[in-house]
Amino acid sequence: MSAAVIPGYDRRMSRWQPNARERLEQAALELYTRQGFDQTTVDDIAQRAGLTERTFFRHFADKREVLFSGQAALIDLVTASVAAQEDTDPPLDVVAAALTAAGSALDGRGDRARQRQAVIDANPGLRERELIKLATLADTLAEALRQRGVEAPAARLAAEVGLAVFRVAFERWVQSPGGAPLPTLIAAAFADLRRIVA
Repeated sequence: MSAAVIPGYDRRMSRWQPNARERLEQAALELYTRQGFDQTTVDDIAQRAGLTERTFFRHFADKREVLFSGQAALIDLVTASVAAQEDTDPPLDVVAAALTAAGSALDGRGDRARQRQAVIDANPGLRERELIKLATLADTLAEALRQRGVEAPAARLAAEVGLAVFRVAFERWVQSPGGAPLPTLIAAAFADLRRIVA
């Protein structure tokens, strides 16, 4: 007995594929880089990954989420790092430790992070979304410091200053493939800050 042929069914697109999320991320970044974010559709991404649109939407709410989906994990990491610091550590040292932990997590994904940042830099709407993401991270840091007993104005200041330092280090890292690891650049940027304010 021969197998039934289903019109419109592509045998290459199986119902379950390993690493679907990673494949969709990679396909999206390649397409965003080659043809632009606005010109890329969800269908384009799914086809390039050898998957269906339905599979795409099981992993991402929309095509922007491919670029921003790691935020929850980053916030969890930063919050846990703040909580793990000694109670006597100064707020800026706590923030530096938390952002260095975030840098360590990002460092292993250097090529992808650089590709992602290039896509974001080329699109005003994505740059705005990135600023919202960073503002949320600053809010998270400030709240985690308040939970440690740091007064609100000092917590906000430490979080905002720390995030500014992180952004400077991240920019250096993105612009220097094969250079120093991101955690090293974060530590150097915090050292620069301490020299400036000393």
